[in-house]
Amino acid sequence: QVQLLESGGGLVQAGGSLRLSCAASGRTVSGYAMGWFRQAPGKEREGVSCIGTGDEGTYYSDSVKGRFTISRDYATAYLQMNNLKPEDTGVYYCQAVYAHSPRRLCRDYNDYVRRWGQGTQVTVSA
Repeated sequence: QVQLLESGGGLVQAGGSLRLSCAASGRTVSGYAMGWFRQAPGKEREGVSCIGTGDEGTYYSDSVKGRFTISRDYATAYLQMNNLKPEDTGVYYCQAVYAHSPRRLCRDYNDYVRRWGQGTQVTVSA
């Protein structure tokens, strides 16, 4: 029922920056947790960063702490990615779903996510 539109991916050199956007639409999207996930070729999908409603905080995977920042404006989520590394390369997916916490959404996404969109490609060259 929730529609997601991811954008902002592209090709960037190591050390550069990108800002991803996710526009979510639906009846109660603003009450959902939101998050960014990525999948590199041959690897499992992983939760990168998730954010709850206004009073629920944020979560970051260890690999992106200090480099990425998640934020949201109502039903739009953003991921500011700085100091990008080649290992950040992958398809980035957005979600807007009910979850017990941002940490749970990012780490245990199979408990909450039933549908994935097409994502947006991020490629970081060395």
